Amino acid sequence: MIDFNEVRAEFQRIWGYEDFRPPQGEIIRSLLAQRDALIVMPTGGGKSICFQLPALLQSGVTLVVSPLVALMENQVQELRQLQLQAALIHSELSTRDKKKTLQALEKQQLRLLYLSPETLLSPPVWERLSQPQLKINGLILDEAHCLVQWGETFRPAYRRLGAVRPALLKSKPPGSKLPIAAFTATADPDAQQIIRQVLQLRKPQPFLLNPYRANLNLKVQIVWTPRGRRQQLLKYIQARRKQSGLVYVRTRRDSEELAGWLGESRFQTAAYHAGLSPDERRTIEKDWQSGKIQFVVCTCAFGMGINKPDVRWVIHFHSPLLLSEYVQEVGRGGRDGKPAEALTLISEPTGLLDPADKQRRQFFTDRMRQQYQKAQQLAKNLPVKGDVNAVKAEFKDGPIALSLLHSGGQLKWLDPFHYKIDPSVKGQPSDQSRAALLMEKYLTTRDCRWKFLLTAFGFTPATNYRCGHCDNCTKTKS
Repeated sequence: MIDFNEVRAEFQRIWGYEDFRPPQGEIIRSLLAQRDALIVMPTGGGKSICFQLPALLQSGVTLVVSPLVALMENQVQELRQLQLQAALIHSELSTRDKKKTLQALEKQQLRLLYLSPETLLSPPVWERLSQPQLKINGLILDEAHCLVQWGETFRPAYRRLGAVRPALLKSKPPGSKLPIAAFTATADPDAQQIIRQVLQLRKPQPFLLNPYRANLNLKVQIVWTPRGRRQQLLKYIQARRKQSGLVYVRTRRDSEELAGWLGESRFQTAAYHAGLSPDERRTIEKDWQSGKIQFVVCTCAFGMGINKPDVRWVIHFHSPLLLSEYVQEVGRGGRDGKPAEALTLISEPTGLLDPADKQRRQFFTDRMRQQYQKAQQLAKNLPVKGDVNAVKAEFKDGPIALSLLHSGGQLKWLDPFHYKIDPSVKGQPSDQSRAALLMEKYLTTRDCRWKFLLTAFGFTPATNYRCGHCDNCTKTKS
């Protein structure tokens, strides 16, 4: 076991900080002891160092599974600037760069390899990871909440990750270990349980930090008409012309229309969504980080891994559907520790003058139900035992259907590529309607908003707890 004084000295040498922030040191000890772990740490809490440092202190490679290219590129670039052995492979990488990285992996020249879940399970990468002589220290799942959240950003490959460890260990020398650590900024008790089950974590050591941010001021404001919503947004941004911010909307069309409208008022902004090309997304990210554009009008596709400390405000032009999304997105504000505001605009309760919020919630619920019904129909046409790639070749939505069957307890992954359906099991759809209802309650609560969030994420604030800096607390004080 590595002496922890040496660990601290290496931390000081590489990153230049005097000491760890709690619970960084405890997490690093756990990972160095090769234990499974579940880490829930607020945005800006320094979670990447918790798995990067143990990886750099060991021989062999640590695999980091990450959902977004921007997230991977940001972290690998920072590590390379520190002259550290890190690389990434993703679908947007050139063939030449992929080949170069795979060669470095085979020669065991890497300490950290960042991969998307799809790339991890691609034949050329899987073949090399399965080589007996390649030492793999552990598997890190970053942004693990993506495994739980269904919707536009869901990736079916996440449901197969629990089969990765047993499959890789079959090809490794006897006695090999492959600990798994799941990191996220947002996971309520239900989400934590799903993460444990899907990844097949073995007695994971939990590190659960509450999402409270003393510098983040939360506010919800009712708008009565679509025009009123736009005018309120305009008024808010005009009062903060020199401050960096983010405007979250729910759809690609919303982002483009709103960015165009704000551009007409001579604001430096851009629309950002999953439909943009990789080059377009990188350009917007860099322009925003450099201050070339003041704010981005974005869907939930924007945020993870894009580190800009001085974001002074985050507006939800449309409220998110889930609390986990909300906490992730407002967490972009005030990462430098200075005060930041998070404003959410909502329709008045009846929705008579502006039904958009109700329509979006209903669309989400209907879409989930339809997806599950399609999965049930598709299951009738699938062999009881099969190969995910064969299903994907024959059915466009095959991988999503298999993931839904897995979430309903009807399907078991025999390995990351082969499944078995149990026809005797009556499946239950992944129901996020309760989570969506919790978001609605948050938006209408008259209690302290931070108290509501702490309770929702499994923490127990004092009965008379008041943060003193959300809109409900400041109303009470005045």
